[in-house]
Amino acid sequence: MAKIKLDLHDIYNKGKSIDAELNRVISEAVDKGIALIEIIPGKGSGQLKKTVLRFLEQKHIRELYHRVEKDSKNWGRLFIHFKKGN
Repeated sequence: MAKIKLDLHDIYNKGKSIDAELNRVISEAVDKGIALIEIIPGKGSGQLKKTVLRFLEQKHIRELYHRVEKDSKNWGRLFIHFKKGN
């Protein structure tokens, strides 16, 4: 299964860069028919993860993916699952 991985550690304090990277990987997944994005906001205080989750809940973004999975073994990681045949 094809997957895209996005590690946000390097841009954790750059709000516009975070949104741009999230938009980029979601567009790439949709364009290439990739089924899964792994996003690593890191553990930290949890603020970056909350930022990512808020971004994903935007109506125009929410329409693009099937579901968000929070990793039960590593709470510093999220998986975005896309519908088959985007």
